[in-house]
Amino acid sequence: MRRFHDKVAIVTGGSSGIGSATARGLAQEGAAVVIASRTAAAGERIAGELVSAGCEATFFQTDVSRADSVSSLIERTIAQYGQLDIIVNNAAVPGGSFPLCDYPESDWDEVMAVNLKGVWLGMKYAIPHFLRNGRGAVVNVASEVGFVGSTFGIAPYVASKHGVIGLTRAAALECAARSIRVNAVCPGLTDTNMIATAKRDHSEFLNRYIEATIPMGRMAMPVEPANAVLWLCSDDASFVTGHALVVDGGILAK
Repeated sequence: MRRFHDKVAIVTGGSSGIGSATARGLAQEGAAVVIASRTAAAGERIAGELVSAGCEATFFQTDVSRADSVSSLIERTIAQYGQLDIIVNNAAVPGGSFPLCDYPESDWDEVMAVNLKGVWLGMKYAIPHFLRNGRGAVVNVASEVGFVGSTFGIAPYVASKHGVIGLTRAAALECAARSIRVNAVCPGLTDTNMIATAKRDHSEFLNRYIEATIPMGRMAMPVEPANAVLWLCSDDASFVTGHALVVDGGILAK
């Protein structure tokens, strides 16, 4: 399948986890992919691997919390490839784990700046190009905790992901009449670097949690929510906008 032949896509947070799986999937199906991340070494490595495999890929170091950095990302992409068709706003940070009243203000600000403001900035600077071209697809990566709360001391993360879903729906309605689709993917617990510490230090608890919480009895692999992202980016989802697609192994079905 070459669903993205002649398309140009940006994936923020594309240096690891769901982002890198998404970048690989887009590139393997024909897109020219720009991997955007603060982490230069990992981003350059993944772009290099894709180029070595015969794909078109570039890495641009980007801080999605800064307007000048995101604006530059969009402009550099268009300067290099002449167009932009897809943006996947995936970059996120987990923040720490503290009771709500003890949460450090600086940590709160970072989570909101990356997870929510970063999604807004990605759309703010990409959508005008889509409007000029009369087409475009946005996928924002939220989370299943964008629908529920959490007892793990991650209130800012939860709030940011609720915000991503709301922002997605608002943008979708603004853009629908102009053939620009805006959707979200909401992964459940996924085996990425974000949970590396829990896997290392609390493996027994994590296994019990998975068994008790996830009906399918396991975490997602990064490629599984990435596959949902690819579908929403593709013409196969041509009449889907404003949707928050949950990929959580059945958690929210309970």
